[in-house]
Amino acid sequence: MTAMEFGVQLGAVSPRLWGEVAEEAERLGFESVWLPEHLVLPVEVAGSPHRDAEHPPLRPDVPVFDALGVLSHLAARTARLRLGTCVYNIGLRHPFVTARAAATVDVLSGGRLAFGVGASWLRSEWEAVGLDFDRRGARVDEAIAVCRRLWSEDVVEHHGEFFGFGPVAFEPKPVQRPGPALHIGGDGAAALRRAATVGTGWMPMNHTLERLPRSLARLRELAEREGRTTPIEVTLPGARIGRADEVGAYAEAGVTRLIVAPWARSREALDGLRRFADEVLHPVRAAG
Repeated sequence: MTAMEFGVQLGAVSPRLWGEVAEEAERLGFESVWLPEHLVLPVEVAGSPHRDAEHPPLRPDVPVFDALGVLSHLAARTARLRLGTCVYNIGLRHPFVTARAAATVDVLSGGRLAFGVGASWLRSEWEAVGLDFDRRGARVDEAIAVCRRLWSEDVVEHHGEFFGFGPVAFEPKPVQRPGPALHIGGDGAAALRRAATVGTGWMPMNHTLERLPRSLARLRELAEREGRTTPIEVTLPGARIGRADEVGAYAEAGVTRLIVAPWARSREALDGLRRFADEVLHPVRAAG
């Protein structure tokens, strides 16, 4: 069986417990923690990133923290745990803002940022910022390209469709070179293209186990076309795993990381992590 990593979805627990959950996750042997991200939640929140869902997965009055700021805090409370966004709406900011915040997390954590980015699903959030939701894909592509140059080049000048600036320097560079690991969120053709060309990994949001192999075959085809030889991590958020013997099907389908939240209420989170570690994580590690 392919080696499987396990991450923890911090968005499923009260912010008051994020530090304790991260510390306990690291102690138990989880590989990573992940935070969802929004810039602003308009009162009219419609749609959903989840296929066939009739209602959005969040209310407009849900407390929202700056994800990269929180990860900087968690970097100081942990030593090995990878710190991830699932996913950061990279098109909503100027690349200077994104690149600076991501580099800060990566430097302070010693190179542990797993930077999940996506094109977003919430039209009203883009409209509140004054941006064209229907052109978000092209803006995301350009934002990623600019960030990667800022993270890796001594002097950057850029004149594009959405962003333009004369020569600038950007220091400090991230610990990870040529930049923080990018995990591309999304299910469509554009997400697969980004994962194949610039992604350390791919994060499908609406893929069943049955659908994954076909999409992964397409991902490999795109990567080979680019001349890529490095493997692409596949991270599946929202996995519902209760037993160690359920993990094999995900590994066989090509998943390399499962993001889990093995509790029903925040007050059960720490016990849920311990139970999951005993019943799933440690047996899977022992078998691998």
